[in-house]
Amino acid sequence: MSLKTLVKSYNEKNSVASLIEKDKKYIDRILDAPLATDEYNFLKDAVKYVGVTKNFREVIDYFKVPAKETPAGFKVQYSVEEEGLLSVDLVRDISYDKNGIKRPTKVLFSADSANPYEVDSVKNIIANLTCNPGIIYDLFINNPKANIDHKFNTRDEVMQELGNILGPGCDISVELNNPFSDNINELLEEAERFREMLSKYRVVIKVPHTGPVNAENVHELLEGDKKFKRAYDAGLTKDKFRGHNLALLLHEHGFRINFTLMFEPYQTALALQARPYFINAFIRHRGGASRSIKKYLDQFASSNDNKALEELRTFFIEKDFLPPSGISMTLPEVKKMADRILKYRNWDNHEGSDELDSVRHSLRVLRNSNLEDTRLIICSMEGEDNYPAIDKLLAEPEFNDMAHRVVITSEPEYLAKFTTTPQVISYQRRFMNAAKGQK
Repeated sequence: MSLKTLVKSYNEKNSVASLIEKDKKYIDRILDAPLATDEYNFLKDAVKYVGVTKNFREVIDYFKVPAKETPAGFKVQYSVEEEGLLSVDLVRDISYDKNGIKRPTKVLFSADSANPYEVDSVKNIIANLTCNPGIIYDLFINNPKANIDHKFNTRDEVMQELGNILGPGCDISVELNNPFSDNINELLEEAERFREMLSKYRVVIKVPHTGPVNAENVHELLEGDKKFKRAYDAGLTKDKFRGHNLALLLHEHGFRINFTLMFEPYQTALALQARPYFINAFIRHRGGASRSIKKYLDQFASSNDNKALEELRTFFIEKDFLPPSGISMTLPEVKKMADRILKYRNWDNHEGSDELDSVRHSLRVLRNSNLEDTRLIICSMEGEDNYPAIDKLLAEPEFNDMAHRVVITSEPEYLAKFTTTPQVISYQRRFMNAAKGQK
């Protein structure tokens, strides 16, 4: 059964409801949408008229959706209102392809790219795109190999083109140029420009965790040796909660938030207090650091040579585990710190030996949250092991109920790596030679 069976204008004898005249051209898009028997039995006794919401009309008109279709990125939602009106709406949900059909898998894919030429090849695969100033300017606009003939000159030109390529089905996460600005109105205006450009339906504003960095000391990251003079967990409370409060402010102004720079499991529950649309689990650099820490500890264990701990201390300073003043930390303290980090990361057991303990923890916290629409983006990956490990984790029985809350994002080139195997070449050789008539 479908909505068509309820509509008098299609079958005068058997139908029980009529179309609202001004909505006919919109309702025609969803008349063949299937209805379960119990839904139909309820509606036939409750519905006298069928119409669409203002939002339904706005979505169709904004995206210029072809006739007889509803756009990807929206689910069809029904509600029975006063006087027997069945009101049909389109609700944003990137789990859906066009015509209210769900995407093939509960897990969704995303691209980290601002290169329109690259994005075009994955536009039918992804449900989200993320970018930041580094991706936009360094990897595309100012990269002559990517920005062919320097066709694109500004961020706005790039974002507009990406929106045109991706269509309505993809969310687009964009980052503010300077999240440390003290001018809140300036930040809101920048976010509003993105909303006007990409629409309220697609735009997601990326807000980073800020730690102790603020408008007064951010220059330390840009000048001289670019080392931050304070410990990552030092500084003022208001600075470390700046990202959370900025995310809440933008949320109150109707923006969906992608809360980024999440590396440790302990960040998750506090991040959720900002009511984000996306939270994140960054994999690559955290895993690389764990491997390096383990290497230095193993060297010390096998040689009892303090040089290994001295090099570990230098590593901690280079990677911001310690500020430059950390050079005075005693070697026993350095070892204690390293042991604590690996223990917390479950380096020596199933929970973290694949470097995905933060993913497991975040999914458990998300499962117990009250934010039903919030998803976890698993991001920042490289090498032969990261994606296969994520793929296996999401097949674990514990997380069957959370697959629909996960988005995997990476550079398109990295995802493409896992579409092929050595045997693809071997079999293609055999098939093509057979087709050519050779042995």
